[in-house]
Amino acid sequence: MGSVLIACEESQAVTKEMRALGVEAYSCDIEPCSGGHPEWHIQGDVTPLLEQEWDLIIAFPPCTHLAVSGAAWFEQKRKDGRQQEGIDFFMIFANAKCDKIAIENPIGIMSSVWRKPNQIVQPWMFGHPESKATCLWLKNLPNLQPTDNVIELFDTLPKNKQQRLHYLPPSKERAALRSKTFIGIAKAMASQWGVLVK
Repeated sequence: MGSVLIACEESQAVTKEMRALGVEAYSCDIEPCSGGHPEWHIQGDVTPLLEQEWDLIIAFPPCTHLAVSGAAWFEQKRKDGRQQEGIDFFMIFANAKCDKIAIENPIGIMSSVWRKPNQIVQPWMFGHPESKATCLWLKNLPNLQPTDNVIELFDTLPKNKQQRLHYLPPSKERAALRSKTFIGIAKAMASQWGVLVK
């Protein structure tokens, strides 16, 4: 059976879906997991883990310094090195010695700094009538296929419901809430990619 590393995932959304299908998956994050399964969670720096053998790596590197939603701060982040740090961390996954890799991030600078993503998915393709354009850079993996397209329902909703995450009020949890993987997307990753390493 193959082993899967879900990097930068404290929510364990994808890890739990992989495990439900019998895939040996482990989440890793510098934060403790909030998904309820510390026995599948490796808390700490992910870098040394990339030296190990994995059959599949799915990475969710922080987008704080890369996403176009923060473009107003780009100049400052370029000057103080934070943006380069974000790029370098993203690229350790792109350059990992693993046969199958998926890297997830919102629309941002990596499309020009590195390469365009293989695909851009939306939550409404996977049963969630919301908008959050998500880029996927893939190595030896098929594009994620929509599992439950609810665009017709999505189109009937007011903007604050379509873009629920965008309209979240300021709070300490806002960034974490905005970064959590939609369960429909997590299930699709497990059922479409996890099966390739079982």
